Amino acid sequence: MNFAAQLFYSSYLSERLERLYSPRPALKDSEENDPFWQREELYLGPSQPGSSYKYGPISNGTVGRRPTLIEPERLKDFGVEELLNGDVKVHETKVVMAPEVVLMDPPKTRRVSEFRMIPRPPAQYLRFEDISAAAFRIQSGMQKTPCTYSRLSKQYGMEIYLKKEHLHYTGSVKERGVLYLLTSLTQEQQRMGVIVATDCNFSMAVAHHAVELKIPVFVIMPSSCSSPRLRIYRDYGAMVISYGSTGRDSQNHACHLARENGYLYLEEDENAAYLAGLGTVGMEIYEQVPKLEAVVIPAAGQYGLLAGTAAAIKHLDSRILVIGVEPDDFPLLLQSLKTNGPIKDMHSNPNKKLYGDLMEHSLGVNTFQLAKKLVDKVITVSEEDSLVAMLRFQEFERSTVDTEGAMGLAAILAGQLPELKGKKVAVVVSSANMELEVVRQCMDRALVLDNRISKFSVQLGEWPGDMAKLLDVLTREDVRLLDVCHRRHSDKSELFKAKVECVVETRDKMQSAHLRKTLSERYPSICWLDR
Repeated sequence: MNFAAQLFYSSYLSERLERLYSPRPALKDSEENDPFWQREELYLGPSQPGSSYKYGPISNGTVGRRPTLIEPERLKDFGVEELLNGDVKVHETKVVMAPEVVLMDPPKTRRVSEFRMIPRPPAQYLRFEDISAAAFRIQSGMQKTPCTYSRLSKQYGMEIYLKKEHLHYTGSVKERGVLYLLTSLTQEQQRMGVIVATDCNFSMAVAHHAVELKIPVFVIMPSSCSSPRLRIYRDYGAMVISYGSTGRDSQNHACHLARENGYLYLEEDENAAYLAGLGTVGMEIYEQVPKLEAVVIPAAGQYGLLAGTAAAIKHLDSRILVIGVEPDDFPLLLQSLKTNGPIKDMHSNPNKKLYGDLMEHSLGVNTFQLAKKLVDKVITVSEEDSLVAMLRFQEFERSTVDTEGAMGLAAILAGQLPELKGKKVAVVVSSANMELEVVRQCMDRALVLDNRISKFSVQLGEWPGDMAKLLDVLTREDVRLLDVCHRRHSDKSELFKAKVECVVETRDKMQSAHLRKTLSERYPSICWLDR
């Protein structure tokens, strides 16, 4: 019951008690027989039905008894039934005040210098999301290269899987980065065209994919570039211009043409799109080789292949070892890690025909930071080990690769990775672009290094049959005679002696050792011309 209702009920109760205990008037004759509920003191409506005044009739200028404003049927809400029975209940009303609001002290003002500034982490230069986007973008224009089990696995005590990136159209893994780089250009840049000025795998990939994407492409080459290489660029559909005598002359001319005509000058650097495209190799390896434990990657693509593949592999499984390989004659990354910074100038003279792509550019800052963070180990291999690895590719994998592509396998053949024994290892074969004459020379040199081809000189008498006896010994040893030179006049030969030089090929090291022992016993004056 609210406060207003309680107040009205109290006034009404006082009025009723006053009327009950006041002297009762004498009843009229007509009222004696009326029931008590029809009596005047209990009549709660108007005194007379025809009365116009709302409080009843007026007698002698005074208002008569004022009826209640509550209808009879609502009296039960105020305890009338209890009143008629003689029971009166008193209800105590208690007014509760609202709780006091306590104001808090104002916050203490602080100077900006008092706050500890927490720097935001720097944005990653190459994220896995970028590599995934590159894989999605280039999947329609790039074939998925196989990653096959190698026959050399049992020989070296580990499961070797070769990721054959040399099977791309231009024979190089750099197609991945170049294709994503070209598709990331604006429409205006694609309409104006691109220009390159170095004879390398990167330029070949640009020439091929730019033509496929209907982008004008210009190739500036020095006059020293061989005719077969120039023919390759023309066959791809590029506009080839021969200018200058050195690579620096052609690069300067290409930059001049780019400024004048609005071409985009492209060179192999640490562009984020280029690295993301190269990183798709790591995604494919992880998908193709289950339970992978290690990846051996050559330092190709200005170390972008190593950094991009390591970023993808480490994101998918941080337990997988990532090992980088570079040549002994050009250990750019290894020396940079020792000095904790990328080295700009490397004072070394490696073979340009074998490692030309690695010498064209320096190591970038971002690529170095990625390699420092993600690569577990960096080793170097000798030129001899790379050549022998090229020979193993031809013998066991029936494929021809260059020294850059063979560096990963060379590290295993040289025994520099004993911690990989019994593990599942993927080796990236990055490229196979080498001129035919250079390939032939490399194979001849590799056979000598592998003790498969031996060259010796021996002094024989001029008597009939001495030469035949030597050839008979070689026949019994079941060796193949590749070349023979019979010199009768020599400054160092004795009188009545002739100097004979022979080049023979053996099956393996064991047969070569047995041949050396036999000939040394028969001809004490024999001289082996090794390597």
